[in-house]
Amino acid sequence: MIFTSTAFLILDAAAAQAPSPIAQFAPLIFIGVIFYFLLIRPQQKQRKEQQALISSLKTGDKVVTSAGIHGLISNVKETTVLLKIADNVKIEIDKASVASVTSRSGEVTVETPSA
Repeated sequence: MIFTSTAFLILDAAAAQAPSPIAQFAPLIFIGVIFYFLLIRPQQKQRKEQQALISSLKTGDKVVTSAGIHGLISNVKETTVLLKIADNVKIEIDKASVASVTSRSGEVTVETPSA
């Protein structure tokens, strides 16, 4: 009889000290928020910028591909571009492989003469 009454007292004390469900899930929610702001959101922003870059490609732009090939866009198709990399050398690449645009076709680049 003493054993059972002691066990009930221990269970009652444990039940009284149990934290609320919100307090138990607060660290998980906090980690989820950190993941969103440090990983997911910047990646989404970068993907939107890349899509804007791809959609704004036009003939005459100087670009660098993700493989490091520098060239001049000579034709833009629906999903590919024709890239001129040397005299009489043109390759067709996927638009998604364009990493950056070094100069736009309408821009004027000023080169400084070396002394």
